[in-house]
Amino acid sequence: MQLKIMPKKKRLPAGRVALILFLCQMISALEVPLDPKLLEDLVQPPTITQQSPKDYIIDPRENIVIQCEAKGKPPPSFSWTRNGTHFDIDKDPLVTMKPGSGTLTINIMSEGKAETYEGVYQCTARNERGAAISNNIVVRPSRSPLWTKEKLEPITLRNGQSLVLPCRPPLGLPPPIIFWMDNSFQRLPQSERVSQGLNGDLYFSNVLPEDTREDYICYARFNHTQTIQQKQPISVKVISAKPNRERPPTFLTPEGNTSNKEELRGNVLSLECIAEGLPTPVIYWIKEDGTLPTNRTFYRNFKKTLQIIQVSEADSGNYQCIAKNALGAIHHTISVTVKAAPYWILAPQNLVLSPGEDGSLICRANGNPKPRISWLSNGVPIEIAPDDPSRKIDGDTIIFSNVQERSSAVYQCNASNEYGYLLANAFVNVLAEPPRILTSANTLYQVIANRPALLDCAFFGSPLPTIEWFKGAKGSALRDDIYVLHENGTLEIPVAQKDSTGTYTCVARNKLGMAKNEVHLEIKDPTRIIKQPEYAVVQRGSTVSFECKVKHDHTLTLTITWLKDNGELPSDGRFTVDKDHLEVADVRDSDGGAYTCVANTTLDMVSASAVLSVVAPTPTPAPIYDVPNPPFDLELTDQLDKSVQLSWTPGDDNNNPIIKFIIEYEDAMHEAGLWHHQTEVPGMQTTAQLKLSPYVNYSFRVMAVNSLGRSLPSEPSEQYLTKAAEPDTNPMAVEGLGSEPDNLVITWKPLNGFESNGPGLQYKVSWRQKDGDDEWASVVVANVSKYIVSGTPTFVPYLIKVQALNDVGFAPEPAVVMGHSGEDLPMVAPGNVHVNVVNSTLAEVNWDPVPLKSIRGHLQGYRIYYWKAQEGSLKRNRRHIEKKILTFQGNKTHGMLPGLEPFSHYALNVRVVNGKGEGPASPDRVFNTPEGVPSAPSSLKIINPTLDSLTLEWDPPSRPNGILTEYTLKYQPINSTHELGPLVDLKIPANKTRWTLKNLNFSTRYKFYFYAQTAAGSGSQITEEAVTTVDEAGILPPDVGAGKAMASRQVDIATQGWFIGLMCAVALLILILLIVCFIRRNKGGKYPVKEKEDAHADPEIQPMKEDDGTFGEYRSLESDAEDHKPLKKGSRTPSDRTVKKEDSDDSLVDYGEGVNGQFNEDGSFIGQYSGKKEKEPAEGNESSEAPSPVNAMNSFV
Repeated sequence: MQLKIMPKKKRLPAGRVALILFLCQMISALEVPLDPKLLEDLVQPPTITQQSPKDYIIDPRENIVIQCEAKGKPPPSFSWTRNGTHFDIDKDPLVTMKPGSGTLTINIMSEGKAETYEGVYQCTARNERGAAISNNIVVRPSRSPLWTKEKLEPITLRNGQSLVLPCRPPLGLPPPIIFWMDNSFQRLPQSERVSQGLNGDLYFSNVLPEDTREDYICYARFNHTQTIQQKQPISVKVISAKPNRERPPTFLTPEGNTSNKEELRGNVLSLECIAEGLPTPVIYWIKEDGTLPTNRTFYRNFKKTLQIIQVSEADSGNYQCIAKNALGAIHHTISVTVKAAPYWILAPQNLVLSPGEDGSLICRANGNPKPRISWLSNGVPIEIAPDDPSRKIDGDTIIFSNVQERSSAVYQCNASNEYGYLLANAFVNVLAEPPRILTSANTLYQVIANRPALLDCAFFGSPLPTIEWFKGAKGSALRDDIYVLHENGTLEIPVAQKDSTGTYTCVARNKLGMAKNEVHLEIKDPTRIIKQPEYAVVQRGSTVSFECKVKHDHTLTLTITWLKDNGELPSDGRFTVDKDHLEVADVRDSDGGAYTCVANTTLDMVSASAVLSVVAPTPTPAPIYDVPNPPFDLELTDQLDKSVQLSWTPGDDNNNPIIKFIIEYEDAMHEAGLWHHQTEVPGMQTTAQLKLSPYVNYSFRVMAVNSLGRSLPSEPSEQYLTKAAEPDTNPMAVEGLGSEPDNLVITWKPLNGFESNGPGLQYKVSWRQKDGDDEWASVVVANVSKYIVSGTPTFVPYLIKVQALNDVGFAPEPAVVMGHSGEDLPMVAPGNVHVNVVNSTLAEVNWDPVPLKSIRGHLQGYRIYYWKAQEGSLKRNRRHIEKKILTFQGNKTHGMLPGLEPFSHYALNVRVVNGKGEGPASPDRVFNTPEGVPSAPSSLKIINPTLDSLTLEWDPPSRPNGILTEYTLKYQPINSTHELGPLVDLKIPANKTRWTLKNLNFSTRYKFYFYAQTAAGSGSQITEEAVTTVDEAGILPPDVGAGKAMASRQVDIATQGWFIGLMCAVALLILILLIVCFIRRNKGGKYPVKEKEDAHADPEIQPMKEDDGTFGEYRSLESDAEDHKPLKKGSRTPSDRTVKKEDSDDSLVDYGEGVNGQFNEDGSFIGQYSGKKEKEPAEGNESSEAPSPVNAMNSFV
């Protein structure tokens, strides 16, 4: 039972042998605490926990679910009535009841109609202690009917007239939401002139031409079924004539001067006035003989609607709406009456009584009109319910006296009037229960000293138990203090002291039994601020520090928070909080204010404040900035075995704040004169708690650090020799490895002077075989870090440990590590070695693993030696053969040999490897690699070019990788546009190194592809290019680079008769053209010489143009960056850009379409073009290419 804390208290004096505190039995009824474990055990009448709403509108498209949930002990059974008669759900296959519940599910989705199950339902939950009933649940399916079809005539009216567009939506369940839109589903704009009324009609105070449209559509949205119905569009046409004369307001709704409005208490009162007029009227609202409630009044629809939420009887009265424009005003009075459905003043509460007790159920409700109260017992009107002699009805109260267990029942109170009803279930449960204490056992209470302590003892029992409190396990007396007992069982110690700490026992008793519970009380020291922040006046730009030293109970966690003006500190890097200090750097005017230090623990909180005032800086001489002066006055206090407190006085910071202090120490006993880093502390701190090691003669010194650097060291402090102690740690890095097959070398990292902790440092070295039954063997050594155990078996695992000791005692028991005695070379070679040749360059080697015992050490892996050998000379030349080695880590039984040479004879053997070295080699295994494809021929040269033949010479491949079967030569011509011609394929015997190609085209460039073949396939190819000649000229040697050419040797054609005749004909033709050109110039015309030359060129000379490729160039493989592309046109230009005399004696000066005939020092052309270019070159400018002798000759004048 959970008893409420009452203001009444009982005070008991101290001095009794045992303090026994009794609770008087409460006159009021027992309340059952909401404790889950308690509720599980108690017998309890049914209680309705969940039910469907009274007005339950369902979706006819979904199954009907009518909820009814109840609890009770034992669990209740459920039954239903429909329209006042029993509803037998077993006879209706569509109706099911949820197991362990009264919730009904009516499956109308498979078959059936929702209208069939329309009606009033009521649920009854019943067990052996009574019956609870639900509200009357009215089930109705929602309806969204269609609009009745009607023919709407277009509306025509003049500018300025008023208009009401009726909506008249169909009656749905629940009523629909109305809104107006157009055909595009866009809401129609509303304003003070145009607005929608509460009934859904659209009101125009006056119309304008822009109101003309054919799609005024009223929509009704039925939310329950998520459907929208649409009215037929209404067409409105406003004639843009001269507007009507202005007129005063009149009301469109409501009609007349007065109207009445009735609303229920708690609902929203909505009053509406819509007026027409020109200009548009404005609406005002007042309440006669009163004011509108400020927090509950809202205006909607451009103040045409007044809403008051949570309306009550006090809101009844007369409300006036006033419509006003420039021509007058009109008002309408609405008389509002607020009625009320029943509402609770005091609903009946569950009643738990013990046998023989008295109690009452009270049911008080109000409403307008006053509701009628009626009682039911277990769902039956009390007038016809079974008689109970302990029960008496007095209007809205049932009085119980001297109840017995048979008096348990569930009572229903019904309060009803014409506007509704209320139904409440309240049970009377007569219980006989022994005491139970609900407060958790051994609850710990922590209280600050000198404050009240409250010890809980929540209890339950029937009859109501009495409560007794004891202190201590043996019920020791509570003396010298005053205790207060609250009616809910709580014990209060008004002023808790340190001696209040202890164990308290709460005992609950009634006639059926006894229960007790222990709780514990701890009294903590209060948190105190022993040094408060002090008022400060600082100059702008300087630094200020506030100190707040706090003393608190060491068993509680302390949190210190700084506030500025009772708010958080600014999020600024200038504010630094470090433990009990707050520092503000670069102070600004805005930093002035109150700074508060708040110290919090889980039990208490204290605070202290100081004010910061910021003033303007006074002119001062320029400060000198430097590193700090050394600290001084070092002092050692609180000297303990392993710690000491060092304090010092800071030196001058030289106008630069000290950031930190560095503390160093010297060990005069072990390392005199050598200073070591000890620790660092913030610049605001002048003490440090230093951790010390035993058996060290300490001296300390301090250095201050600011942003400019470090000060000089302070003078050393006095020396402090700490007491010796046994070592704290054992040596690290303990290992056991053998250097010889018959020993075990144990090594470790020795302790340094600090770690020794005392004089006489030694090491106890212990060992024994891991797999044996021998006892530990041990030896004590000093000043060494290694010990050798001789006469051990080869490669045996040992357990090893090394423990430090000194004159004071031993270090803690050391960790055991495992080592091995010395290794020896493996005794056995791998067996069953066989080779599987994968391809011409890869082979797989397999072997059987060596037995672990024969390895005699840590297995490192297996090593394969392999070499290329001549058949029949395997043993004879072994010492001169280069061997290759591959090592495979771990316990592998196979490995791959990559990078082998095709068509080769190989031999190999395998050896096992341990930490000592290699074991014996396995017998040699030989294998042959198959043929592979050859490498490219070593060289390819084209020699002796003639008009129709070329000769190729080559060297065989450097790596044939097998027996050459033949060579393949492929070649194809290249035309002047670098296009490739048909490919010719030619097979050449393998014993040839020279081949002549005949019947080639003259003056043609060819590209050659050449490669060798073995039985395994074709090898890499080599490519070259060459040109057949028009005369006896040779070709470039292979080593000439790209872009260079050698002038070909030409026959002196100037002495040939046919050439002389040809030149004479050309000269005559040019002379005629010049004469014609001269005549045309005199007539003002222009003569395109070059076009005429092209048109009348000699057909025998046409093929001799530069683009014919007459002057070819040989490019070797090394000089051609793109092997498979023909040489570019620009590559036929001499590298020095000059035309040699022996190439052509013709002059270019008179060539009409050429250049001016001048050359630069480097041989490049200078000057400008004298006419159009005949053809744009494929690559580069035409001026960068010397013309061939034939072209020069062709252009000779």
